[in-house]
Amino acid sequence: MKFAVILPDGAHDEPLPALGGLTPLEVANVPHLDWVARHGRLGRAVTIPTGFTPGTDVGTLTLLGFDPHLYYTGRAPLEAAAKGLRVRADQLIFRCNFVHVADGRMTDFTAGHIEPAHANRLVQSLNEALGVDGCEFHAGVSYRNLLLLGHAGEIKVKCQPPHDVPDQPVADHWPVGAGAERVMQIMERAARVLADHPVNRERVAAGHHPATNIWLWGQGRPTQLEPFSERHGLRGAVITAVDLIRGMAVCTGMDLIEVPGATGYIDTDYDAKGRAAVRALDDYDIVFVHVEAADEAGHLGDAREKVKALERIDEAVVGPVLEALRRRPEWRILVAADHPTPASTRAHSAVPPLFAFAGTGVEAVERRPFTEKDAAGGIFLDPGHPIMRTFLGQ
Repeated sequence: MKFAVILPDGAHDEPLPALGGLTPLEVANVPHLDWVARHGRLGRAVTIPTGFTPGTDVGTLTLLGFDPHLYYTGRAPLEAAAKGLRVRADQLIFRCNFVHVADGRMTDFTAGHIEPAHANRLVQSLNEALGVDGCEFHAGVSYRNLLLLGHAGEIKVKCQPPHDVPDQPVADHWPVGAGAERVMQIMERAARVLADHPVNRERVAAGHHPATNIWLWGQGRPTQLEPFSERHGLRGAVITAVDLIRGMAVCTGMDLIEVPGATGYIDTDYDAKGRAAVRALDDYDIVFVHVEAADEAGHLGDAREKVKALERIDEAVVGPVLEALRRRPEWRILVAADHPTPASTRAHSAVPPLFAFAGTGVEAVERRPFTEKDAAGGIFLDPGHPIMRTFLGQ
């Protein structure tokens, strides 16, 4: 049996005025997604349990079959695992976004999707200025970076993800809890380092958003997950462009397949991802393909761009993988959104997102297309983490 899991990040949406009251999935031409839904099971799963902040970290952990109540320790620890960072017992790991704040509002949580070369220079300057205070910054990809904060054993703060406060006053979303004052001091000192940095002068001259601030969030201690091969008896591989999903692969002992041209944005090379997934089916029992583009389009508030992203995922990833699987004697495919990212709000939602799976031994029940409205009439998994064993038939 060969298994494939396609994860279109943030694909689930809501009816949008810009699309005549339809969702992007209802507008998009996605024949392969529809085929899966019509020839297998269609439904929704509670990927974000009550009390958890909606995000790819919690949502994907659930889809991988791990109960967030037992296994979730924060987003940043998963990204640190992707980088192989060694974390001391006294350190707390934070996700560190470069953001653009104007007139006290979160104007751009990506600082204009800052180029990695620019971000790396800023990280170097932050280490030089704040290293003496126990701050250890690590460059990631573009705006997505990390901070390992020393002497942080007593810090227990709640931090808001910057992508969930678009155009809102940042003062309403500062960290709160034990140690919040220290975290705020770090953010304020970093803002002074960035204020007149040569990188930002270059960005302004080129007409791009400068990185005015850092935003610390997603904090936690190192994550421990069971190897996927021991949990399910399957050798797996993961294709993704973001460190968060890379970290999950590392923590579950699955191999990472790097794909040139995969960016974690709407300009990603969909075709290259699809080709890599088809090749991986020859060597692995199960292949996971994560595509960030629909989520990014949702954060942009661009409904039409989200439709395009969904159509490209269907054409370049789902289609080729489905075709390759159907040539085999036994196979199954699962397509699942981790959470909604409505283009109307530009923020994540905890609404249970849709999924569909089909293949050997899976009876066609709902026989409806891959849309939010149709999934609402299908099976409902609450909690959602049993979805992986359900899909695998274990």
